[in-house]
Amino acid sequence: MEYSIFTPADAYNQRIEMPPGRAIAGCAIGILVLDVWYPYFPGNVSNASSYNFPVRHKVLKGATIEMIVRGDPALLNMILEAGRELQQEGVRALVGACGYFSRYQQEVAAALDIPVFLGSLLQVPMIHMAIKPNQKVGLLFGIGANVTRDMLEACGVTPDIPTVIMGMDDQPEFQNMVEGKGYLTFGRLEQQIVQRAQEMVMKNPDVGAILLECSDMPPFSWAVQRAVKLPVFDYNTMINWIYHGVVQRRYEGFL
Repeated sequence: MEYSIFTPADAYNQRIEMPPGRAIAGCAIGILVLDVWYPYFPGNVSNASSYNFPVRHKVLKGATIEMIVRGDPALLNMILEAGRELQQEGVRALVGACGYFSRYQQEVAAALDIPVFLGSLLQVPMIHMAIKPNQKVGLLFGIGANVTRDMLEACGVTPDIPTVIMGMDDQPEFQNMVEGKGYLTFGRLEQQIVQRAQEMVMKNPDVGAILLECSDMPPFSWAVQRAVKLPVFDYNTMINWIYHGVVQRRYEGFL
């Protein structure tokens, strides 16, 4: 039963076994979370109510935004340890609740026995293939100043994929999150994210779709889309896609 849907009618007389050491069940998606403190609005990857299915969060104790943005090598072992714990707890896929987890995508995917999707940037090659050849994928980062080519290429965003990169680095409400001040004003944050997305499209009319890279941005995806009138992808478009890949269900209906 390890990789199936349990239905009493199908498994009524089967002997069901649980792998040794697994004390919980029913969470298909494991999410790594940084040890930072501010409000996680519904829609945020770190808010479990963002999903219509159970998820399992695991905080990397002592892991700060500064560490992950600069690509601290010490984080890799923390990620691997937490990933193995989540794997043992029965999750079917691993996600990282910060776009900068992308730095570690290839190493972690090679080390674990479950699919690994550490960064929302993994969606970029698919988005690129879906829009016109002369269009670009707009990438709105929470922190844009530290984006590196290695980080992009770890998720398949190669130089031949035309992109526009902008960040929220100079936006005061977003900095309240980066600095872990513990408070936010939802309306101000939404306004700043929407304005930056509008600026991106105004300066680059060839942008055909936008990816909100940061795990804090999905609560504002609908507002961004309403403002720019383009397809908008985020962490949760990826997580919902992953879930339906690792938890397939029978279709029921009528002919």
